[in-house]
Amino acid sequence: MAKSKFVYTCNQCGYESSKWNGKCPSCGAWNSFEEELADTVSAGGNASSGSTHDLLDSILELADIGADNDVRYDTGLGELNRVLGGGLVKGSLVLLGGEPGIGKSTLLLQICQYLGEEHAVLYVSGEESARQIKLRAKRLGVDTENLYILTANDAEAVAATIAGSNIDIVIIDSIQTMSISRISSSPGSLTQVRECTNLFMRTAKSEEVPVIIVGHINKDGAIAGPKVMEHIVDAVLYFEGERHQSYRLLRAVKNRFGSTNEIGVFEMLDKGLAEVANPSQMLLSGRPHNVSGTCVACVMEGSRPILAEVQALAAKTSYAAPRRMATGFDFNRLNIIIAVLEKRLGVFMGSLDVYLNIVGGFRLDEPAADLPVAMSLYSGIMDKEIDEELVAFGEIGLGGEIRSVSHASQRIKEAERMGFRRAVIPKQCMSGLDKDSYDIELIPVSDLKQAFAVIR
Repeated sequence: MAKSKFVYTCNQCGYESSKWNGKCPSCGAWNSFEEELADTVSAGGNASSGSTHDLLDSILELADIGADNDVRYDTGLGELNRVLGGGLVKGSLVLLGGEPGIGKSTLLLQICQYLGEEHAVLYVSGEESARQIKLRAKRLGVDTENLYILTANDAEAVAATIAGSNIDIVIIDSIQTMSISRISSSPGSLTQVRECTNLFMRTAKSEEVPVIIVGHINKDGAIAGPKVMEHIVDAVLYFEGERHQSYRLLRAVKNRFGSTNEIGVFEMLDKGLAEVANPSQMLLSGRPHNVSGTCVACVMEGSRPILAEVQALAAKTSYAAPRRMATGFDFNRLNIIIAVLEKRLGVFMGSLDVYLNIVGGFRLDEPAADLPVAMSLYSGIMDKEIDEELVAFGEIGLGGEIRSVSHASQRIKEAERMGFRRAVIPKQCMSGLDKDSYDIELIPVSDLKQAFAVIR
């Protein structure tokens, strides 16, 4: 009988060691080893000749594999379909992560109403009782007859239930509550999470059933469990948002069946999550009037142009070293823009505290946000107002030049649709644009001096 022992597992790559290490010898991560109780499993023998022949018989040519046109399930939420790449793919394993109370379970229970019209949906919960799920479903208006509830924690029993029933779609809430009885580790440990995910992955592929699993978030903001779990699944979605605001962002960081640049925007209401079809209008609502230090940016999130308000505030510092704070924008990028303003334009900020905020809890990661950030900083320092009907986009180089960005036409059309009358754009983008086709004034600029000349 094999004795159980303590092992140390890297939560980044899954490397196991009999002793604790400060640095993982496999992936190089620091302080990533966690102690857990695991069973000693004997190594398996060589594969038999019969299994080898079975594998040889299962080899298929690419041309012989049929292409089913109906390979995706419509979830009923256009924002979720956008992030998934068009819908839920058959046989896929999707990991949905987010902070507690952000709305993960609410989102999944809501899509059950639409999916249950034509498909059988199994909702497996290891955290709530069936009565609790019923109360939440009643509040959300979910009353489909094809929704089946299973409260269980045994992953092997759940996999056997999926394989032995005519279920079309499975939701696991959550993976940290699932366990395999033959593994001595407690539920939620690295080994349990990894092996349960592997089990559901094999079940999803063999049964051609899409499985959505919910993952908890640790204190660092990443999905709890070994990093190898994110390599196993087909798609990793993050549900983000400020707890004190009603808007939520659904973002894909991995998607084997679609783009990872798309985002979905939702609003949390009393009766659940509602789609926000026009995020630009949401992000621009409540803009201040006749105030310096604000500028509207136009960025691309996948194929969708989004307008967001950039606010900057510069004030005299009371510290030996001035403070720099950025919310929704890369802090290091902000320091680079400040350095360019000081070196190329002589805008001294060595005695000023600088605060930058992207309104609405939105985050600007695209280089096209550089120009509106610089214009808002200059406007705040010089106390000059930027026209409320002006939008800007462009990347800033270290020489103070404005570099071109992609999808200029889509950005301009979105700004025109939202009622803006002027657009500051990189001069290089003008070569591919037809000025007569827009009802908005285009202001091409090649450097920061020309861009700041627009500010009155």
